[in-house]
Amino acid sequence: MIANNRLLFPKKEARLYMAFMYVTFISLFVGGLMGLLQTLVRSGKYTLPFNIDYYTILTVHGVILGLVLTTYFIIGFQFSLMGKTVGISDKQLKVAWLSFWVMIVGTIMTAVTILVGEASVLYTFYAPLRAHPAFYIGLALVIIGSWIAAFVNFRQLYVWKKAHKGQKSPLLAFMVTINMLMWFIASLGVASSVLIQFIPWSLGYAETINVLMSRTLFWYFGHPLVYFWLLPAYMAWYALIPRIIGGKLFSDSLARMSFILLLMFSIPVGFHHQLTEPGINPTWKFIQVVLTFMVVIPTLMTAFSIFATFETTGRKKGYTSLFGWFKKLPWKDVRFLAPFIGMVAFIPGGAGGIVNASHQMNALIHNTIWVTGHFHLTAATTVILTFFGIAYWLVPHLTGRRLTPKLNKLGIIQTFIWTIGMTIMSGAMHIQGLLGGPRRSNFSSYAGGEQVETWVHYQLAQAIGGSILFIAILLMVYLFIQLAFFAPRGVEEYPIAEEEADAEPTPKILENWYLWVGITIALILFAYTIPVFDILKHSPPGSAPFDWPIGR
Repeated sequence: MIANNRLLFPKKEARLYMAFMYVTFISLFVGGLMGLLQTLVRSGKYTLPFNIDYYTILTVHGVILGLVLTTYFIIGFQFSLMGKTVGISDKQLKVAWLSFWVMIVGTIMTAVTILVGEASVLYTFYAPLRAHPAFYIGLALVIIGSWIAAFVNFRQLYVWKKAHKGQKSPLLAFMVTINMLMWFIASLGVASSVLIQFIPWSLGYAETINVLMSRTLFWYFGHPLVYFWLLPAYMAWYALIPRIIGGKLFSDSLARMSFILLLMFSIPVGFHHQLTEPGINPTWKFIQVVLTFMVVIPTLMTAFSIFATFETTGRKKGYTSLFGWFKKLPWKDVRFLAPFIGMVAFIPGGAGGIVNASHQMNALIHNTIWVTGHFHLTAATTVILTFFGIAYWLVPHLTGRRLTPKLNKLGIIQTFIWTIGMTIMSGAMHIQGLLGGPRRSNFSSYAGGEQVETWVHYQLAQAIGGSILFIAILLMVYLFIQLAFFAPRGVEEYPIAEEEADAEPTPKILENWYLWVGITIALILFAYTIPVFDILKHSPPGSAPFDWPIGR
């Protein structure tokens, strides 16, 4: 790698990367507030003021946190990784700014339509619920902006490879390219659905919409979206955390292979979100469930690599007892602690994912709040805590400031508050889901049914957990402001790990892009071509739109 861990970015680069961070943390506050209001309403003890609709705040929460926060953080973080490892030219920088502003325009359009009550369709925007056309146009612009960012990243690596013929690409640049390839291929599904189906339908040019096709195209995108969130966390775990704990990269080859497998097996699996959906042949559902479980392999490879790094580093420091290396990890460094708790949360989160993707067990929890609890373990704990851990060193590195001992201590407090709040809220969601509690629903007593009475305590627990989480959000926003504007001037390290001096050479086949992208496309065509033709051929008549509130 060509990175200089101590060297700050030029100001013109840092401004670009920080622009994405500003949107990220504004989104954290707004989306977190909406989440708090949701849990309070669902407790049955609070009513929204000013006739604000519950489904408006639910849509804001999902779109702002699930789509806006994650996408802006990931693209900004990945731009910084590429800038640090392969560099960025002035021309590339201008195009990167274009990607930011296209995304901003799309985000504003989408946000305004939601806030004025014209797009209470949740972040999945399932048909036949219909939003204002500006909602779909805004989503399309966000996707187009992200594609511009992706092609900037591809160009950055291409230029570097051209100037360094015969050399393997820097690991982090390779990882970014894999993630943006996956994002581009996957988002073709939702982009085609929005452009071909939703926009003409919302404008009144089409009277009906093919509901099954729209959902199939969404979940073709929706599951890889989870890995688009997760892979930047993997980047930190593989190549940044080792530096923070004073170690080295465990295996360059293993890291690359795990990312290749995630590229191949994260896209052709959308049907496991549609196991209860009629109109899809069960054989193809089964095939995509099998492909879903293939993702377990790179996940276990990642777990092995991370803990091997921990133990190897500890042994080199002289800790010889069975778990001495574990005790001596830098638990008082928030840059390590926050991502580590995220790693631990991925264990029950991954187990819940196996439940969701298993046909028989999915029948029990499908469309219950169990799924919401699972989502908050994986995305809102594993991913977000790792993003916070990254922000603690990335923001001061970009602003020329330092993570002081006081701010580090506040970060540790923030991490534990977040963990406690999420444990209470997500745990209550899982249990209520097993008792049949629905998701996506406002508070209701359902006419006093006996089963409903068993949910009430868990909905109160979710409100308690949500309130604790919002305290953690306020503290995180405060820490971001301090690190961006008020912390003492200095140089915070950009912690990219080095390879072992005697590391085995990485096989050249791992950078054969034609091979791995070709296999990925072949798997997608195999998993989707026949089912999509069946859906087009045998779908029932399309649905007329339903506007929210219904019948307005």
